[in-house]
Amino acid sequence: MGMFQPVSVASANVMDRAMAALVSGLAIEFGHGVGEALAHRFLEAEETDFLWDARDQERWIGAYESTDDDEIDLDRVRILGRLDGRWFVAVMIVDGDGNPHGLMRRREFGRRKQALAEFADA
Repeated sequence: MGMFQPVSVASANVMDRAMAALVSGLAIEFGHGVGEALAHRFLEAEETDFLWDARDQERWIGAYESTDDDEIDLDRVRILGRLDGRWFVAVMIVDGDGNPHGLMRRREFGRRKQALAEFADA
């Protein structure tokens, strides 16, 4: 049985505003079309961190069995959140301090209800 936990670190509105601010700042510096394209490139390059920061809920789903001889214990955590106007559910690799180390998979949804159903489905 999994545990559901709300995350108050970042809300969907905060991350949507942060993305809008990033696009706006880059558009001022490099032009409208270029600014939006650069923002999406930043998002892709730092996807794991952006998704982790945009999470609204998280649920521990199990230990992560690494093929490497890692000295730290890692866990698999399912997260639900909203980024760039889209809801998502992702499975992340996270250490005991709550730092993301990787992304295993992510699905996007147009509606919160769809994302919640995916999040709840173990």
